[in-house]
Amino acid sequence: VQLQASGGGLVQAGGSLRLSCDASGRTVNGLTVGWFRQAPGKDREFVAAIRWSGGSTLHADSVKGRFTISLDRAKKSVDLQMNSLKPEDTATYYCAAGNTVILSNRANPNAYGAWGQGTQVTVSS
Repeated sequence: VQLQASGGGLVQAGGSLRLSCDASGRTVNGLTVGWFRQAPGKDREFVAAIRWSGGSTLHADSVKGRFTISLDRAKKSVDLQMNSLKPEDTATYYCAAGNTVILSNRANPNAYGAWGQGTQVTVSS
């Protein structure tokens, strides 16, 4: 599977952005798709994940209530709606996909075999 992330940009604190991850290639039905982020000098951090089959989701505590992951099966796209953005949300955001990601391992970046290019999100204070 190939992944293409888009939708990043510059926004003021309290604003919103919507990221999209378009999947192409092999069948996506068995995939788990996740969003991760990495700020300069920090480790890659889990943000949210969704299972293509069934649609179950997981959000990191740091974004719960502000970010929402969703999928559009017709478009083969996984979106990340980000509201109430904070300066600490500033990072490069990556989408990733894996076809053997067990539920308890969704926050582990090593569980994902395919990665899209990053998209930059910058939140000004």
